[in-house]
Amino acid sequence: MSGMRILIVEDDRDAADYLVKAFREVGHVAEVAHDGEEGLALALSGEHDVLVVDRMLPRLDGLAMIGILRSKNVGTPVLILSALGQVDDRVKGLRAGGDDYLPKPYAFSELLARVEVLARRRPGPNEETVYRVGDLELNRLSHEVRRGDTEIVLQPREFRLLEYLMKHAGQVVTRTMLLENVWDYHFDPQTNVIDVHISRLRSKIDKGFARPLLHTVRGAGYMIRDGAR
Repeated sequence: MSGMRILIVEDDRDAADYLVKAFREVGHVAEVAHDGEEGLALALSGEHDVLVVDRMLPRLDGLAMIGILRSKNVGTPVLILSALGQVDDRVKGLRAGGDDYLPKPYAFSELLARVEVLARRRPGPNEETVYRVGDLELNRLSHEVRRGDTEIVLQPREFRLLEYLMKHAGQVVTRTMLLENVWDYHFDPQTNVIDVHISRLRSKIDKGFARPLLHTVRGAGYMIRDGAR
């Protein structure tokens, strides 16, 4: 994948220079901001394919910066880089609106692979940014999900799962398709990770509503559609 436009928000100038050089060597365009306020101003343009954001920044914290972007419906994918690598730290980063979280120190090859995955997920100019199935609505840019007047709060993986199902509304989506497109890995199809997430998602988007939208197609996979057969 070539020709990505990447914004690096990193106050450590040596680390930022290293990333700029590394990204340019593999054919990408990299721009740098050295504090959160400068990063926010550049990111608001929406001209970047991916943002690589350090968590601890001067003038405006990285998570606060991401939160402002999401509140303004800027949906550019964000990879958070941080020396804070504990599970709770990663969860906070993802809940703040980050799409991925990579603890420091890291290998550039892994960072590059993760950035490329995020760039592929970004809606293209002709792609829908809002999906609707019945009274369920998902906004790909603001990461908001509503069913009727009810706001539904999803974890990042649940959001990606619902996004993929709604993109293929009315079609059977197999377990293998979900593993390859939502998890980005080739898991053993017998793993129950999908069942667990489908169950959680169903409880959030269907429980308490008049009709179910998320259906299990026995022996085939899953389907999201308006109304039951």
